Amino acid sequence: MNKYTNQDILQIAMKQSAFDLNCSQTDFLESANIIVQSEIGASAKKYYKEPIACNFVSYGNNLVVSVKDAYRSIVEEYIQKYEFYHCFETPNMHWLDERMSKMGQRICFMAEYFLPDMGRMGRLPCNYEMRILNQTDFRNLYVPEWSNALCNARKELDVLGIGAYDGNQLIGLAGCSADCDSMWQIGIDVLPEYRRQGIASALTSNLAMEILERGKVPFYCCTWSNIRSSRNAMKSGFAPAWVEMTIKPQKIVEEMNG
Repeated sequence: MNKYTNQDILQIAMKQSAFDLNCSQTDFLESANIIVQSEIGASAKKYYKEPIACNFVSYGNNLVVSVKDAYRSIVEEYIQKYEFYHCFETPNMHWLDERMSKMGQRICFMAEYFLPDMGRMGRLPCNYEMRILNQTDFRNLYVPEWSNALCNARKELDVLGIGAYDGNQLIGLAGCSADCDSMWQIGIDVLPEYRRQGIASALTSNLAMEILERGKVPFYCCTWSNIRSSRNAMKSGFAPAWVEMTIKPQKIVEEMNG
């Protein structure tokens, strides 16, 4: 297994975020906010898809924003108006959303991302049998019960998983998506009747270790409101690393809202 340190992992994540935002890796370490021209490069995470008006990212030092020229003046005014971490909060976001909506854009995605804390990361035990799964094992698992662990829209990226079994019944599944060359994202599902038994953290931590042993960096993502998921990340040996907010066309937001 690669003997990553926390600093190694953070640098890998920042390098990838630089690919995602079309900026420099060192931009995330500056004290001043930075705006760059929006462009999705070949090495960006696979789930970044145009159209994107702008994307805000913070690793806790500043804001780095990739933005299309048409919206740059609005973003510049916004990030000068508030302390960088307040740019992810209401009521401040209403200021941004109102101005972007006049140009046909709305705040869309917001999420917190977690990276392994190598001082705490390890394989947690499970009271049920755990089995390592690969792509061929996933073929019949693209159903609602496992929609966080696996992604039906990007099946080709689902490369590795660990299932928990009660006899022959799959009761929990952690899967990972090869979203970029260096980092694989973990998703987790446990059947409702088997929750609160430590199955999620056992599967998540063991899959994270399997990913590390393959020379990749595992990462974990959830919304701020998903307390259950963020608790699982922390229990599994992950720690908060960065946050993102993405603005997309209003039509796309409306389609997502059904």
